[in-house]
Amino acid sequence: MDNLDNIVTKERVVVFGGSGFMGSHVVDQLTLKGYEVVVFDRTSSPYITNKQQMVVGDLSNLKQVGDCVQGADYVFHFGGIADIHEAKENPLKTVSINILGTTNILEACRIHKVKKFIFASTLYVYSEIGNFYRSTKQACELLIENYKSEFNLDFCILRFGSLYGRRANKFNYIGKVINQALLEGIINRKGDGSEIRDYIHVEDAARASVKVLEHKFDNEYVLITGNQKFAIREILEMIQEMFLGKVDINFDKKKIMEGHYQFTPYSFKPRVALKYIPELQHDLGQGILDVIYDTYKKLIKEGHDIKIPIEEKNNKT
Repeated sequence: MDNLDNIVTKERVVVFGGSGFMGSHVVDQLTLKGYEVVVFDRTSSPYITNKQQMVVGDLSNLKQVGDCVQGADYVFHFGGIADIHEAKENPLKTVSINILGTTNILEACRIHKVKKFIFASTLYVYSEIGNFYRSTKQACELLIENYKSEFNLDFCILRFGSLYGRRANKFNYIGKVINQALLEGIINRKGDGSEIRDYIHVEDAARASVKVLEHKFDNEYVLITGNQKFAIREILEMIQEMFLGKVDINFDKKKIMEGHYQFTPYSFKPRVALKYIPELQHDLGQGILDVIYDTYKKLIKEGHDIKIPIEEKNNKT
C-alpha cells in the first residue's frame, strides 16, 4: 500500500480515543478512504455515523481492548490524558491511563498481529517541561520501540503542532479563547503573548495522520505541523479583528503559562521526527472564523448569554 489517495479498502482500523478532538477527525478521514472503522472510547462519540462502529470501554481493561483489536489491520491510539494541567494534578491517574493503557493496546496488537500501530505523541517529548504529560508520552515512545525490537510490531509515532478546529476539547487554546470572547467579551492571557506556536487545522492533521499508513512511514517518527508560525499575540489580535474590535485582550505580564514552552519545545531530544507539512492546508484566518461560528451556534443552542452576538446573515457555515 504505497498511495492512499484513491484507495478503496475493506481493511479494519480501530481508533482508540476516537470520540475526541483529533481522533474523531481521523475516524472521518479513514471512513472516507473506505476503511472499516471501529471507535473505542470511554464515552460514545457524538460524531459517530452508521458507517462506523462504536465500542465504549476502558483502556485499563485488557480484555476489552483485546476483543476490540481482534481482527484489526491497523490501530490508532489518541486516547489518554492530554491536558497538561490535569496531568500535573493527577500523576498516578496519568501514568495509569497513559502508560498502562498504551501497553494494553500494544499487547493486544502483538497478540492479534496488527500490521501497524500509530501513536499520537506530542512536541513536548523534546522538552523538559510538560510535567507528567510529557514524561508519560516519552515512556510510551520507548515502549513502542521495545515492542518493535522484541515482537516486530511496526509503528508510526506522530507529533503534532498546535491543533485547532471544530470539536476542540475544553483545553484547546483557540477554542477556549473564542468561547471566552463570546461569553465574556474579553480574552485573558498570562504573559505578553510573545510565545510562538505552529498551528495546523485538525482536518489537515487528520488527513496527514491517515497518510502515514503508507509503508514509507513504517517505524518512523513524523512531525505534523502547519506551514506558518505565529505569536500568540498575533492570533489573539486576529480574533479581535474578527469580532470587529468588540473583544478586549488582557495580557497579564506578571504571570506565565505554567508548564508550556515559550518559543520552542526543543531541549531533551528523543528520536528526531520527519517533518510532514500537508501540501493543501486550511487558511488560518478562515479556520479560526469557522471555529467562531461553530462555537457561537453551540453556545446559543445551550442557552448561554452571548456578550458579542453575531449577525445571523454572517453565521452561515
